[in-house]
Amino acid sequence: MSTRKRNTTRSARSTPSGWRSSANEAKGSTGRFRRGSRRHRENPVSENEAITAAREHAALFDMTGLRGLVEVTGEDRVRWLDGMISGDVNHLEESGDGAGCYATLLTNRGAIIADLHVAKRGECFVLESLASEIPRIVEALDRLLIADDVTLTDRSGESVTLGLEGRAAREILASAAGDDVPAPEQWGALRVGGADVEVGAFGWSGEPAYQLRVAETDRAAVEAALDAAAGGTLARGDEAALEILRIEAGVPALGRELDEEVLPPEARLERAIATDKGCYVGQEIVARLRARGQVNHLLVGLDLDVAEAPVEGTELTGGERKTGELTSVAISPRAGTIALGYVRREHAEPGTELTLDGGRARVVALPFVPVGESTA
Repeated sequence: MSTRKRNTTRSARSTPSGWRSSANEAKGSTGRFRRGSRRHRENPVSENEAITAAREHAALFDMTGLRGLVEVTGEDRVRWLDGMISGDVNHLEESGDGAGCYATLLTNRGAIIADLHVAKRGECFVLESLASEIPRIVEALDRLLIADDVTLTDRSGESVTLGLEGRAAREILASAAGDDVPAPEQWGALRVGGADVEVGAFGWSGEPAYQLRVAETDRAAVEAALDAAAGGTLARGDEAALEILRIEAGVPALGRELDEEVLPPEARLERAIATDKGCYVGQEIVARLRARGQVNHLLVGLDLDVAEAPVEGTELTGGERKTGELTSVAISPRAGTIALGYVRREHAEPGTELTLDGGRARVVALPFVPVGESTA
């Protein structure tokens, strides 16, 4: 069997704005990476300090312009959306306002167009994903509208988005709001600093996390309330720090680990697939893979022994045979030079030794560091 050929040259469409490897950023790679906004630079900490803060307490990240939102409305929204994505939309509708799930939008071949955080909000559903991919997501969904009473609206630019991530995130947000906060993957409306805040309970560090959407005019009040709830020690982090946290946690990102050449089981996205719902686009392939019980390639963590951090797309070799490639690389303050990548199933077992140009790689269990423990 030949090695599956993946597209290692990321186009402007598929390169995720914001998800830039810290290893390559340090080497001067260009692209659409943005440093933290001016507001977040007013309370600067180093990249490593932000990472430590998120792992031990909490950090705040400016996600404005990095994450997008699509609103789905219309009389047929429940039936139609349930047939489009891998999440159980009927269950969300029955569960009531704020019910949410992680899901995927797939091609008819079962490959990943996008991963989505989905929620029922009043008389509509919202789909949250990478902002740079929202036009492509809307286009893919719009092609599947025939005579359905459904409207898709891009709401991405209508609010500021802040990401609160860390072991103390739940405690901080609950204190700032004076109220209970949503459970993981659920959504809700809170009052923080006298302002209305839309909250989605998910993130990318592997720690408890919340995405806060707020009007630009209320941003300062919300940040001040969070600072007060954190005891005045809430660190601000930028995208480079969050990228390292993501890789440490083994969380796949759209445009890096997830694209239209990847099947959900290859990326270990079983949690994004509802197995007891009706038909949806790509379901037949997903069901066939589940019945077969295995795929040919798997996403793995890799501990790199290299003199210089390699670039994404670097090939991995097992024995005399090409087995896969790196998809994300980071220099972690806790785990050293690490990467995510895809390898053949026979090389996916932790402890497997592989080679790459300039060094060696050892497959390790994910996450690279302990994550997910709340202080609340």
